[in-house]
Amino acid sequence: MAQLDPVIFRELVVIQKIIDDEIWFEGERRGCAVAPNDPVVRENVCQVVLRIGLELRASLAAELAANPGPAPQSADESGHGAAA
Repeated sequence: MAQLDPVIFRELVVIQKIIDDEIWFEGERRGCAVAPNDPVVRENVCQVVLRIGLELRASLAAELAANPGPAPQSADESGHGAAA
């Protein structure tokens, strides 16, 4: 059986946050709700991930090495949102 890279699960939490932020930013620019699959949102998410990807992976790998264990849950997975 193939071994799954535990850093990927930590990256997914950060990438979901990037998606959420880009949806909000584009909605603010347009002044209306924007879908997650909007082409502008997708392009912006890709640009952010390409810009920070190497540093993100390195920092998450270092974090995982220092604190091995399960990946932190996103607000949606834990059922608890961030305090406003």
